[in-house]
Amino acid sequence: MARLVFDIETSGLPSDNFDEAQLEYLFRDAERLPDEVARTNRHAEIQQQFNLWPFTARVVCIGMLNADTGRGKVLFIAEDYVPPEGESGPVEFVPCVDEPELLAAFWDVARHYDSIVTFNGRGFDVPFLYLRSAILNIPISRKDWLGYRFQTDPHCDLAEQLTFYNVSGRDGAARRFNLDFYCKAFGIESPKTHGVTGRDVNSLMAEKAFREIADYCLRDVRATVQLFQIWRERLSGIK
Repeated sequence: MARLVFDIETSGLPSDNFDEAQLEYLFRDAERLPDEVARTNRHAEIQQQFNLWPFTARVVCIGMLNADTGRGKVLFIAEDYVPPEGESGPVEFVPCVDEPELLAAFWDVARHYDSIVTFNGRGFDVPFLYLRSAILNIPISRKDWLGYRFQTDPHCDLAEQLTFYNVSGRDGAARRFNLDFYCKAFGIESPKTHGVTGRDVNSLMAEKAFREIADYCLRDVRATVQLFQIWRERLSGIK
């Protein structure tokens, strides 16, 4: 069974993409605060949260690896990107002109795989991809990734597997941790050891540091592959 492991990076859209009514709706919580400092801080928090919502952000990078072969692609939005001379290896870095091109290329790859592996893909990556594709009218080749939750085929979400589907809630033995924490616990190099996190994507896009985003996304995917292998060998019934 061919398994695709992937991760996405998103970047908030600028405020001028929204009309006055939309901005009022988005920042309503901040505007209700009487204290000016608190209002400014809350405004900044909401602006940062733009990255989390497919109606206020775009997909700027998708890293993909075959769980068994380690081969894959990293699709990323880039302006005037020139790849390093002589670059080769099992992972191809593919610059895209814009988000529609990136999403179309992703769905073309996805249709060749039987199943996917993600970390929090059910809660974030997959619905984000579905909604952004719908907004941009990009055909979705796989619409079954949010099906029956309590199964690992066609979608194995490691965030759900390592919490046993949130069996013990926030404070129990199987409480949920982030990918960085799980990696360190299982002896996997954390994607964040290079000093880049998902919170840096907006600034990296502004600096046109497109390859840095792509490299960070690939580190996330490689860590997810290793975490999947550990889960498969030690916790699951998958051969």
